[in-house]
Amino acid sequence: MIKSNFYIILILLFLTSCASIPNNTYSSCAIFSEKYLWYKHAKKTKKKWGTPIYIQLAIIKMESDFDWLAKPKRQKIFKVIPYKRPSSSFGYSQAVKGTWKQYKKETNNPLATRTRFKDSVDFIGWYTSKSSKILKISMNDPFKQYIAYHEGWGNYKYYKKNTKVIKLAKKVKTHSDRYEIQLNKCRKKLDKKKYIIF
Repeated sequence: MIKSNFYIILILLFLTSCASIPNNTYSSCAIFSEKYLWYKHAKKTKKKWGTPIYIQLAIIKMESDFDWLAKPKRQKIFKVIPYKRPSSSFGYSQAVKGTWKQYKKETNNPLATRTRFKDSVDFIGWYTSKSSKILKISMNDPFKQYIAYHEGWGNYKYYKKNTKVIKLAKKVKTHSDRYEIQLNKCRKKLDKKKYIIF
């Protein structure tokens, strides 16, 4: 009984550590040092879809700041009474229900959840890959990739009139550039690091 409880506690601690927000979300090296499995998932997404790891991180940084339960703030009536949320965005990627449903269908991944980092980066890879094909955007362009991610493929062509999204995309590029520089310094160390149990 004691042994059984011990293993349950270990599993709960492991799951909690996977879901918790990294202590330093401004450093890709710090993020992956703390959440090594995230590096494996991000690396797999890069190989599968072609989306650079630093762009994956930059999009998540902007969308949810790595909060697995992130949701848009509720609107307020008369600035006081809580009302409905402006969209169904949720999780690391802040994917909306409709697009997430499309992703699960097209990738044959029915059990994917928006609160799982592995599925979230795979979603970002899928989305940016489609943006590259539909809108002819480079996979290495964090600025335009984020605009397509934020606005959708249909509204992308109007982005130059949207100063708000341009400002957000510039921030994403800043995050992406920083993450890339950091990754170049710790990538070899991350590639050598392995979990014994995996």
